[in-house]
Amino acid sequence: MNSIEVKNLTKCFGKFTSVDNISFDVKQGEVFGFLGANGAGKSTTIKMLCGILEPSEGDATVGGFSIKKESDKVKQQIGYMSQKFSLYSDLTVEENINFFASVYGLEGEKLEERKKWVLKTAGLEARTTSLTGTLSTGYKQRLALGCAVIHEPKIVFLDEPTGGVDPISRKNFWDLINNLSQQGITVFVTTHYLDEAEFCNRIMMIDAGKIIAGGSPGELKTNFLTNTILELDCSSPDKAIRLVDEVNWIKNTAYFGEFIHITLADEARNEIDTKINDIKKLLIENNIAVNRINRIAASLEDVFVNLLEKETN
Repeated sequence: MNSIEVKNLTKCFGKFTSVDNISFDVKQGEVFGFLGANGAGKSTTIKMLCGILEPSEGDATVGGFSIKKESDKVKQQIGYMSQKFSLYSDLTVEENINFFASVYGLEGEKLEERKKWVLKTAGLEARTTSLTGTLSTGYKQRLALGCAVIHEPKIVFLDEPTGGVDPISRKNFWDLINNLSQQGITVFVTTHYLDEAEFCNRIMMIDAGKIIAGGSPGELKTNFLTNTILELDCSSPDKAIRLVDEVNWIKNTAYFGEFIHITLADEARNEIDTKINDIKKLLIENNIAVNRINRIAASLEDVFVNLLEKETN
């Protein structure tokens, strides 16, 4: 059963097409990742699906209701957490919870029950009277999620929810997302952190408003990148990447933190050891020390980089 069905959805701002004729579906209880760089069309899509923006063309059903014809009913089915967490910094933790509860019509025993749940989920039982603006980013993030789902929606949209959050808080937040999924709640999350996408059941990748790939993390790595990936640790990485880019049997290169990932072209598949030695020789001849170069399993970031390379060519 699908919680969301998107059909030929398009959004134009004047002559600029932000989202270009995209179609996909999201299953009930799924953690669905919507991946792309900043400006790819992720937030525009999520705002259309939440009934905040009206599409230029196409339609989608969210919780069984059309975003074009029944946007008010869509809003009753969902929870939404924006990049800015949608909290009021000058209100206390409890006042924020009460405000969002009132928006969704919660009162009496149900309000108290859900308030306790939000406070426990956010780890803020002892800070109900603290001003929200004084909280750390990680606490704000968990409080915002609690407020977004205080009314127990069937579907929750999270728009770049971990931006600017430290790695430990990001991991804890994904534990909360998985808990929601286990309760049968559909989680639609946009992110540009490709390592986070590994936690999703399925992923759709978008670039320049167009869908470029979709599937589970394993399917994406198996179906969209069969080339060998090498990881290079060396001195002078800027100089090294320029040299390696000029080799005709190397498909592409990309920075991965302090290392370089090198994707070999198809014709180099049967000569991997030879090609590794050739790269070492090239770098050493140009006074670049090679600390390590070895074959690695492809990551989703490797998949994305190679898909973008394919789209460009």
